[in-house]
Amino acid sequence: MTLSIFIKENMDAIVQEWLEFAMTMEPAASTMSAMALRDHAKPILLAIAKDLESSQTDRAQENKSKGWAPALSTRETAAATHGALRQVSGFDLNQLGAEYRALRASVIRLWMRSRPPAIDTDMVEDMIRFNEAVDQAVAESTSRYAAELALSRDTFMAILAHDLRSPLSAIRMIGYLMATGAQTDAARTQAAQIQRSAKEMGDMIRDLLEYTRTQLGRGMPVAPTPCNIALICREALDEVRSAHPARQLDLDVSDNLAGAVDKARLRQALSNLLNNAVQHGDPASPIGLSACAEGKELVLQVKNLGEPIPAHALQVIFDPLVQLSPKSSAGGDSPSTNLGLGLFIAREVALGHKGTLEVESDREHGTVFTMRLPMGAPGG
Repeated sequence: MTLSIFIKENMDAIVQEWLEFAMTMEPAASTMSAMALRDHAKPILLAIAKDLESSQTDRAQENKSKGWAPALSTRETAAATHGALRQVSGFDLNQLGAEYRALRASVIRLWMRSRPPAIDTDMVEDMIRFNEAVDQAVAESTSRYAAELALSRDTFMAILAHDLRSPLSAIRMIGYLMATGAQTDAARTQAAQIQRSAKEMGDMIRDLLEYTRTQLGRGMPVAPTPCNIALICREALDEVRSAHPARQLDLDVSDNLAGAVDKARLRQALSNLLNNAVQHGDPASPIGLSACAEGKELVLQVKNLGEPIPAHALQVIFDPLVQLSPKSSAGGDSPSTNLGLGLFIAREVALGHKGTLEVESDREHGTVFTMRLPMGAPGG
């Protein structure tokens, strides 16, 4: 009896073993019915049996063993749906993998009991094909599980960031009232510290909301209008200078430089790039912001001197939630508490304008972030 026929004729026994093992996956299994625990066992096994009965090339066999094989149809596979439901039900990834290990062992054990003790070529081929099919099912389940996990994480962060704005507004109001009613230098200093801290928290919440917006598929909304680019650069520079009065920040931009951009988004991107330069640049060296027109492009650059960014870090520096190693920063060995979203947001702003954001870093020229945006219509 071939393995595919054995699976179809002994489906109930195999699914029962699947169920008995799934029931041990505590604590998630304790809140689920037997039907939910065995949910897609039968469709997954039928898909595996169908795969065993199909012909395949050597390349298809290799791809399947690595989890790269395409789905048998354009519809979502039972294995993918199973992975999504296990994530929602509270199974962790190790428990999901354990289900498939148990399924593999159960099928092989039951099949071996039904066969004569001799091993032939067809049996070996069936075993190989079966393991490849299970590997493909595991890949489909874990991929969908990971996608659902990322979605739930991003949704949680969006809700958290949104809900944090109300208590932050209260803190800002308290800081304002303290500042306006302060009678001593000490009270004014405390009020200023509260206001600075509230602003930093507000910036982090804003970046977190922008990050979750992009991760949930909404993208970065950009509405370009004719703007004075020089004014935007000054506003971004003044914002960072107020938070870091000891740092030297230089601006090189023509007063009449204009273009069509989203003013608020561009100011946010420049603030993020300048704050990154403050955090990772040499405290004794100036930070430069420049802007100019090159043909039909608006070119903005933020430059700082200091320890260069390692080549391996340049590959991931714009990835969300990635932080530079302390060794990549001139600011000391203390790890950063920043989430690492600033550069990601800055790049999303550039992409939203159909532009680019790139970085170059070496010991001689320092670290230079270059943003190129379409000039658009001139404005004042």
